[in-house]
Amino acid sequence: MLVAGLMFACMGMLVKLGAAYFSSIELVFYRSLVGLFVTYLVMRACRVSIATAHWKIHCWRGLFGLGGLLLFFYCITQLPLATAISLNNTWPLFLALLTILILKEYFHPSLVLVLLLGFIGVVLLLRPTLDEDQWLPGLLGIVSGIFASFAHLNLKQLGMLGESEWRVVFYFTLISTLLTGTWLSLTTFSSVTLNNIGLLLGVGVTATLAQLALTRAYRLGKTIVVSALAYSTVLFAGLGDVFFWNETLPIPAWIGMGMIILGGILSLRMAPVSIRGQ
Repeated sequence: MLVAGLMFACMGMLVKLGAAYFSSIELVFYRSLVGLFVTYLVMRACRVSIATAHWKIHCWRGLFGLGGLLLFFYCITQLPLATAISLNNTWPLFLALLTILILKEYFHPSLVLVLLLGFIGVVLLLRPTLDEDQWLPGLLGIVSGIFASFAHLNLKQLGMLGESEWRVVFYFTLISTLLTGTWLSLTTFSSVTLNNIGLLLGVGVTATLAQLALTRAYRLGKTIVVSALAYSTVLFAGLGDVFFWNETLPIPAWIGMGMIILGGILSLRMAPVSIRGQ
């Protein structure tokens, strides 16, 4: 999950650069298209079958994942970036509830407090704001977090069914490519040039690596522990802003980073021995 967090943060930095050339839905389309191409080639080379008996769960995972991603990108255009990210990062809290109600998964009760600790750290790091006329986008931001929690629940279910990480990512990128491609076919595409194609490839590759690591984390680990470590994405993104964009973080932001790191450490220590040993 830490690898996934790092890759998602790298993807976010590339998306930030790519926004100067492409719309949000174009970035989602190219991200999905590159991922689809890469996973298909690897599956063919490694002789991993595309056929699956669990296509319904793959469809739900694709629809929830794409819906959450599109809403998140919409919120970025309507809200301050910090607010949009904070609202989207409510998904581990919703996933904790789904884990209890649907998967009946055992977990240490204190892990819920660890999730809250991590979310408070995100808030301190990003310092979100919300004006009076931004309540509707704000609500949609929370909905994006709910959609993401269902998508992550589907990932855990597919992992429990023994689905290959490559097959899971293949179907997600396939569904996302088809839906966003159909949408874009009704509008117009921005020009792809030698100056910006590297950004598109980078977004696709980092997103694919992140999805593979994320899927493997849910297949091997405890759901609520993986969710707590998911806040590492914000930590890596914050460090990226410091090192690549020379942003100066105030003291509350550094405290927030410390809380995110502490939450991750505590989640691992509270996990059952069988999970930590995997």
